[in-house]
Amino acid sequence: MRPIFILNGPNLNLLGLRQPEIYGRETLADVEARCATLAAELGHSIDFRQSNHEGAIVEMIHAARDAGAGIIINPAAYTHTSVAILDALNAFDGPVIEVHISNVHKRESFRHHSYVSLRADAVIAGCGTEGYLLALRRIASILAG
Repeated sequence: MRPIFILNGPNLNLLGLRQPEIYGRETLADVEARCATLAAELGHSIDFRQSNHEGAIVEMIHAARDAGAGIIINPAAYTHTSVAILDALNAFDGPVIEVHISNVHKRESFRHHSYVSLRADAVIAGCGTEGYLLALRRIASILAG
């Protein structure tokens, strides 16, 4: 079975260090380990990636077109600015779930708009890093049909 791609945008490499009052103290490596464990329990594997560069994220989405069963994406700041990421996601045929660690709707008004949501099959926000696990459960359910 093809893996579920879990894609992370800018500054998520600093998870656990940057603004822990908003994003918590868990690192991205911790999130990856938890996702890998749950994916295995659900009968799936993951391909977990992060980049601070918009074009690299577009390339990750392109890679998922050939190799991925679905995409879970936390585009971080690119959520609100990237038509390029939206266009790449629109070229992907599988399920897409958008994840945000914080509740973006309780934050600055510029964070209330998401280009990615125009393609996402579901959006999970404000559940902390547990949102990734919720997204994995949902995407596994979608893939099971």
